[in-house]
Amino acid sequence: MHWKPHAAALAAEVAHPGSDWWLPVASTPRHQFVERWFTAGPGGWTAVDGSDDEEAWAAASYSDTTLVTQIGPVHADHTQTGLTVTGHPTSSSTHPSLVVTMLRHGRLIPGVRFLDLATGSGYSAALACQRLGDQLVTTLDVDPYLTLAAGDRLHRAGLHPQVVRADATTAALPGEFDRIVSMVSVPRVPAEWLTALAPSGRLVTTIAGTGLIVTADRNRDGSASGRVEWDRAAFMKARSGTDYPPALDDLFITASTEHGDVAVSPLPVLDVVQAWEVWSMLTLTTPGIEHRTGTAEDGSRMTWMLHPDGSWARARTAKGERTATVHQGGPRRLYDLLDSIRWRWIEQGELPVYGAKVTITPDGETTFTRGGWGITL
Repeated sequence: MHWKPHAAALAAEVAHPGSDWWLPVASTPRHQFVERWFTAGPGGWTAVDGSDDEEAWAAASYSDTTLVTQIGPVHADHTQTGLTVTGHPTSSSTHPSLVVTMLRHGRLIPGVRFLDLATGSGYSAALACQRLGDQLVTTLDVDPYLTLAAGDRLHRAGLHPQVVRADATTAALPGEFDRIVSMVSVPRVPAEWLTALAPSGRLVTTIAGTGLIVTADRNRDGSASGRVEWDRAAFMKARSGTDYPPALDDLFITASTEHGDVAVSPLPVLDVVQAWEVWSMLTLTTPGIEHRTGTAEDGSRMTWMLHPDGSWARARTAKGERTATVHQGGPRRLYDLLDSIRWRWIEQGELPVYGAKVTITPDGETTFTRGGWGITL
């Protein structure tokens, strides 16, 4: 494949010629890092082999698009072309523009020791190598196949960072680093990350179940201080095994069939995960909610909220209506919590999550504050 014109076009889309990241994007053969991937369909995820159609391969790999490479424990490299797999994505090659955004927030200047958390396809490590040089880049993933495959692809591209297989959420990180950028989300910052961060080092991550990018610089006492950036980003959650815990399917059946407490909300059904501020605020206040949405045959919009503690809610806005009929059960009234956040959003014109000040104690306790509002994870 004559990939360099494609890479140059991608660089022009996600950076600009004066940017520190234009040359790394233009110099990196992304197609080599995503040789096979999955596409979504009504019945699940179908495996695609790039070598079957080089034109389509180039179009996919040099578009500013996320390419899903693993469903549950099944990687596209090990799946027959055209075969459909069901489950949740567990690895991908993220939008190049989002990768660049995260690296840009990391302030990767020449000479810094850099840790790329969540190797995935290896593309983010490749960009960092192009910017800093191989000897300053370490990339880490919990998945043994991802580290093996990414290491091989990096080597084939002439890049040789240190590639480590480890669980970054529970184990000590492999060294001391001036910059740590995580391409997975975490419920709160692990203490091990701050321990591995050099004095005045910089950390960039996202918070699980939100669209929030947190940047923080390490203080002398081992804590860190920073902010929630105004950019939005959502990454897969960090995992310890080959797959995520099972979805709350049994509770979904309950939420779909039980009557529960019934009320009418004056606000229509909202696809919460697409409303970044609302979703992020709700997750910070009530972590762990699983959201599902759908459209009924009659055109009604539906939403369900499920929580591991047994709380559930479902709401329906009939076609042409602007209110929602709400059913709720379990120990908490999840939809009431959602509506209280939406009313704050409507009344104040914003929510305090973006732009919030962030402080992280040495043990990882993470606090957000802005305008009199605050919450600690």
